[in-house]
Amino acid sequence: MIVFGASGHGKVIIEILESTGVSDIEVWDDAEKPSVWQYPVLKPFHATADLSKLCIISIGVNATRKRVASRLSEQLAFGTAIHADACISPRATVGEGTVIMPGVTVNADTTIGKHSIINTSAVVDHDCVVGDFTHISPNATLCGDVHLGEGTHFGAGATAIQGVRIGKWCTIGAGAVVISDIPDYATAVGCPARVIKINEEKL
Repeated sequence: MIVFGASGHGKVIIEILESTGVSDIEVWDDAEKPSVWQYPVLKPFHATADLSKLCIISIGVNATRKRVASRLSEQLAFGTAIHADACISPRATVGEGTVIMPGVTVNADTTIGKHSIINTSAVVDHDCVVGDFTHISPNATLCGDVHLGEGTHFGAGATAIQGVRIGKWCTIGAGAVVISDIPDYATAVGCPARVIKINEEKL
């Protein structure tokens, strides 16, 4: 497996892969960086690169991860990284490139899109739809039938009650409690969550 990005997030992904018995791991980064533990950091598409290996993009910023996925997709296929201690329903669907960290629960008939991050001890309950390039932060909770749009960052410890719809490229602040729908490109904070701005730069 290729881990693209020699960052702290990359370290977590390496340990996720190790937890499931993956030992053939390469770390790539555009910048010159020191090794990550026993794994040397190599330039992307180096001379001896095995392009049959699957790739995980270990970049925490959603918009950057989307750009890198577009750049790499013509030459590489993407895998998933699901920690051995995550509890994933066999009736849930997880898209390529997605990372699921330890302690996560994903319940029945939930769909998680491509290149998303479901961070440590988050809960995604039944019938949720989570878009591509999202990040559900540590200890966050999506109750049943929540829809989360592409690129949205759902903050640490935040909660969305059952059935709400949160738009694309939103930012939901840490500890927020979302009890009503949130429009595209919004930043919402507080308990209950209220929209404090609509982002002008739309992806």
